[in-house]
Order: sequence, then C-alpha cells, then structure tokens
Amino acid sequence: MGPVSIKGRGAADNPQGRFETLARNREPEADVQSRPETVVTLHLARSIIARNDSPDLPFAQSINPYQGCEHGCIYCYARPSHAYLGLSPGLEFETRLFAKENAAELLRKELSRPGYRCELIALGANTDPYQPIEREHRITRGILEVLWEFRNPVGIVTKGSLIERDLDLLAPMAREGLVQVFVSIGSLDGEIARTLEPRAAAPYRRVETIRRLSESGVPCGTLVAPIIPFLNDKDMEAVLEAVSEAGARMAGYTLLRLPWEVKDLFKDWLQRNYPLKAKHVMARIHDMRGGRDNDPHFGSRMKGEGQFAELLGKRFEIACKRLGLNAGERNRLDTTKFRRPSPTQGNLF
Repeated sequence: MGPVSIKGRGAADNPQGRFETLARNREPEADVQSRPETVVTLHLARSIIARNDSPDLPFAQSINPYQGCEHGCIYCYARPSHAYLGLSPGLEFETRLFAKENAAELLRKELSRPGYRCELIALGANTDPYQPIEREHRITRGILEVLWEFRNPVGIVTKGSLIERDLDLLAPMAREGLVQVFVSIGSLDGEIARTLEPRAAAPYRRVETIRRLSESGVPCGTLVAPIIPFLNDKDMEAVLEAVSEAGARMAGYTLLRLPWEVKDLFKDWLQRNYPLKAKHVMARIHDMRGGRDNDPHFGSRMKGEGQFAELLGKRFEIACKRLGLNAGERNRLDTTKFRRPSPTQGNLF
C-alpha cells in the first residue's frame, strides 16, 4: 500500500531529494505522523533580493520572505528548492519552514546602496509571502514597510487572505502607483482546492480578498493557475467571471509544471485523490509537453504546446475580452518616486 493522505497536507510522504547521498529507509514505527506539526526555524539570510533574466517572467527582482510553504500546494514548482537544504520536497517542504528574520534589515541596506537601480520587486515568486506563519512572524509586513519607506514599487502574488491585514500600507502605495496584487485562483471548486492547496484560503475567500483590495483602490488581478487538464481546466471562465465582478482588472494563466521531484509527488497525489482520472490527466499533460512530464524551455513551459494548449489560450483570450480584463495598456508601476530616506527618517520606522 502507498502512503495515505494526511488531512491539511498536500504531500503524504517525504521522498528523497535528488541531492541526498543516503537513501531513506524508514522502519514501520517511524512512519510519517498522522498530524505532522509545522516547525519554523528563524534564519539569518546573507542576501535578500534574487535576480533573474528569464524571458517568461515580467520582473527581474524578487524577494522570498520564507523557504518552504505551509499552504502545501502539491503542484508547487518551488518544492525542489528544499532539496538544496538536504530536506525532502514532500512533507518537509510544508512542515520544515525557514523564516528570514533579517529580511527588512537586509532590504534597507540593499536599497540604500548608491548603485541600486529602482525597479519592481516581486513578492511571492517562489513561496507565498502570506502563508499562515506570516501572521506571527510578520516578515512580509516588514518588507512592505521598507519598500514604502523607499517608494520602491512591488508586485505581489498570493493565495492568502492575510494580505488584507496590510491594507494600511497597500492603499497609500496604490495611490502612488507603487503596488499591484495578483491573487492566484485555479478553481472555484472548494473540494478540489481542499486537497490541491490544503492550507491556502478557500477559493470564495480569495475572490472576497480581490473585492476588498479593489474597494481600497489597490490594482488587482488574478492568475488562473495552474491549469490541470480534466481537473480544473473547465473552471477557467467561471474564475475569470467571479474575479471580474469582484473588481479585478488583469488576468493571466499558466499550465501545470512538473519539474524534478514535483512530477512524482503530483502523480502520487493523483492516485490518492483522483485514481480514475490519473491516466487521463497525465496523458493530456504529455500531449502538451512534447510527450514528457515537464517542458523546461522558455516560451513553452508556461503555456504548453499542441491543440489543447492552443484551445486554452483561445478560451482565455475570448473570456478576458468579454469581461474587459487586460483592456488597454497593462498597469505600469512608478519607479520615478524612489528615494533614499535620511538616517533620521529611517529611525522613525
């Protein structure tokens, strides 16, 4: 028998990471706990801004306040990063978390450097900045305070309704053209979300988050992501209609990606939760990924290839046009207001 699903967790086991030199072989009495606790380790990071030159991404700078993510989304492409820490991309990615407690201090130093060039910084490019542990550790909050202090624009992607806590910062930043928020919603089906994204906010709650942000003047969009054939692809139009009614102005979508260890974790999840659909789902994924589980190439890795991928693109385009999403020029954040506060000003925060 394979591993059994654990309530509130995406993965059901701790498969070996690809960098481990010793194979894991647990005794029966050492099996995974039925209710594994979340353990957070405070971590002093050496740097805070990550930079990339990917043509698939609309930003070159990003910050990840946390390593690992308690949301437990089984499809998360960030899971393999836990292997670099000698930990499993499975349950340990969801339960062994690292919080960068000096993130705000490092960011202030980075933005104060004479050679720093102001451009958008993305929060949530890897792990969610508003996952449940943010409620206690408030590292994302500290980062936003520094970005507002320096008037540096920020783009946020999240599945967490906790972002509403920071409206006192986001609203004035929005008035200065310094922030936009994308709330990721792959389906409005609560039953799918319960197992696919076990500790993320419920879909209806995320729609409400878009409504509250929009009412406060914060430019909002949604990412219909990831699209999984035969599971949530049918929900694309319903999601776009719901977020449009709630005030979203922008939308995007991505196809399911299965890099490295994620592919085996996802296949296991399929067998545990949708055994009758598992072969059909993977066959369609192979159709859109050149016969493989994953396509790592720029340009095609986000949207896929083939007739089904083209159909998804057409459906998305037609729905957005009908609902007025992505109308006109995409919202551009203002980089001209960047400033370096004096040491006296900095001490006030």
